[in-house]
Amino acid sequence: MAALLQLESREAGLCLGKFVFGCELTGSTRSYTFKVDEDDNSEHILALSMVCLTDGAKDECNVVEVVGRNSQNQEIAVPVANLKLSCQPALSLDNFQLQPPVTFHLKSGCGPVHLSGRHQIMHRRAPSEEEESVEEEEEELTPIMPAKKQRRRQ
Repeated sequence: MAALLQLESREAGLCLGKFVFGCELTGSTRSYTFKVDEDDNSEHILALSMVCLTDGAKDECNVVEVVGRNSQNQEIAVPVANLKLSCQPALSLDNFQLQPPVTFHLKSGCGPVHLSGRHQIMHRRAPSEEEESVEEEEEELTPIMPAKKQRRRQ
C-alpha cells in the first residue's frame, strides 16, 4: 500500500512536483517497489524520512532492506533499519535520497513497518518570452573587473 499527495511549487527554470510518499510492509506484503515511467525525462528523487513500527507490531526484530542501483548501475541491497518494539520502534532517516527504481523488503519480522518520505520530480520548463529577453540582456553586460590592490607607504 502506498500513498501520494501532490505539493506543487515552481522555481527558476524547474517545475517541481513534490509528493508525500508512504508504504507499509507486513508479513503478507513483504516488499514494495517504487518505480517511475522509463519514458519520463524528469529527474525523480525519493527522500525517505522515517521508518517505524505501527499498530499490531510484535516485539521482534524487523529488518528493512533497500534494493537499488549503485553508481556503476549494479543492483545493491542495503539494510537501513532494524526495529524492535521494546527498544527502537522508529528511526529517522533524515531524508535519505534514492533514485528509482527502488525496492523495500521486510527481510525479517512480521511488521507492520511504515516507511514515509517525499517523492520529488524536477524537470525543465520552457522559459517564457519575458524570461528569454531578460537572459539576453544579462548576456550583453560587460564583466566587472576586480579592483587593484594599493600598497601602503611606510
